[in-house]
Amino acid sequence: MLQVQKSGAATGAVRATKRRATVKMSSRTSVSKRILVNWQLYLLILIPFVYVAVFKYIPMFGLVMAFEHFSPVQGIAGSKWVGMANFQRFFNSYDFWKVLKNTLQLSIYNLAVGFPAPILLALSLNYIRNNRFKKLVQMTTYAPHFISVVVIAGLLVQLLSPSGIVNHMIAALGGKPIDFMTQPQYFKSIFVFSGVWQSAGYGSIIYLAALAGIDQQLYEAAMIDGASKLRQIWHIDLPGILPTVVILLIMNVGQIMNIGFQKVLLLQNPLNMDASEVIDTYVYKVGIISGLPQFSYATAIGLFNSIIGLILIVIVNQIAKKVNETSLW
Repeated sequence: MLQVQKSGAATGAVRATKRRATVKMSSRTSVSKRILVNWQLYLLILIPFVYVAVFKYIPMFGLVMAFEHFSPVQGIAGSKWVGMANFQRFFNSYDFWKVLKNTLQLSIYNLAVGFPAPILLALSLNYIRNNRFKKLVQMTTYAPHFISVVVIAGLLVQLLSPSGIVNHMIAALGGKPIDFMTQPQYFKSIFVFSGVWQSAGYGSIIYLAALAGIDQQLYEAAMIDGASKLRQIWHIDLPGILPTVVILLIMNVGQIMNIGFQKVLLLQNPLNMDASEVIDTYVYKVGIISGLPQFSYATAIGLFNSIIGLILIVIVNQIAKKVNETSLW
């Protein structure tokens, strides 16, 4: 009797194994059929995956240079391993505190002024009832986004030069001309507010889309209750776009150490270097255009920059998850 039960149990186990194998085979077959039927869609999905793998993940192998004394002749595999020496050299250098301070000051200033600007613009545009005027404002504010950074920098240099239109206006009002581009105390404000002018309109698009998704019955109920425009903004608009604001804030904080290499470099000159030298420009000068390029040193600085950004985005994401239950992951 015991042998019969054992044989029955064994037979049941074999049948269950076969059943699982059959289910796996059928699922694989169904997946392969879906891929064959919709191969165009899967090809479109494959393109961004290949792009990310080739240009984002494979180059990470080059981060090994940060821990080596890299020699182009010997290559990454043959270069001498030095461990944390490049990081220690950067932390002990004379320029460390200067470039770190300038990067953080410029980034925080840009975040504090530049992040709310698209939100305020979107809220203002949302309450414009004249469609022609609304489209005119949108076109006017969107257009600067499509101007090259090189052109923007050239315009700023010309407008703010001693013979530029800004100084002509100052002189006409009885003031003395100021060479803004050579004064370190003006650099951060020039950089930040020119960035707001260039990007606020384009950045407001996503907030306008979020505002368009708010139920219009909420506005009708608010108007029946006698709520003013400010009350509607505070109690309807801001809560409605809050998840979008939180997500974009997390992403912006993650980029706080990458202030914008091109524009800083184009506006930089020897006289405003005390305020304009940031980590990105420092890496460029040390790693590429110096008399003796220091690839390992520049890679270590860039890796340090990326690690700080990663830590910041993780911290802000966790805070947002606890406070507002909205996060990237």
